[in-house]
Amino acid sequence: MAPISTQHGSRPGPPIMAELTRTEALKLLKDARIGRLVFSHQALPAIRPVNHVLLDDQIVVRTHTGAAMLGPARDGAVVAFEADEFDMERCTGWSVVVTGEAHLVRDPALQERYRAELEPWIGAEMDHVITISLDMVTGCRIE
Repeated sequence: MAPISTQHGSRPGPPIMAELTRTEALKLLKDARIGRLVFSHQALPAIRPVNHVLLDDQIVVRTHTGAAMLGPARDGAVVAFEADEFDMERCTGWSVVVTGEAHLVRDPALQERYRAELEPWIGAEMDHVITISLDMVTGCRIE
């Protein structure tokens, strides 16, 4: 039985992870279609997939009456928001995480503006608008 060749150049090396700048991370986040909102619900971690937009230097999401994420938003709690994209065959991709305060938008003019910019990706009534500040933005790319 012949040995398996392991010469350099016969196949690419392992993926390399590189940190993203804030600008690079926000560009990827802006282009992402879906993200995950991470918050505390009844003293336990909770994660919800949401679509979003970046407006006015914050993440904007919409949700429905009774949603668990409304509690943290009413309280101005610190939350995390993560979006990513990976190619499993090529072992490449990126991930961006934002940590900031969630706030329920109460101003009717802002609610209307944000609703016009963000159409929900599910067919439920999404009457509430939540913003997340961009206090800490980190990310990495796997190449």
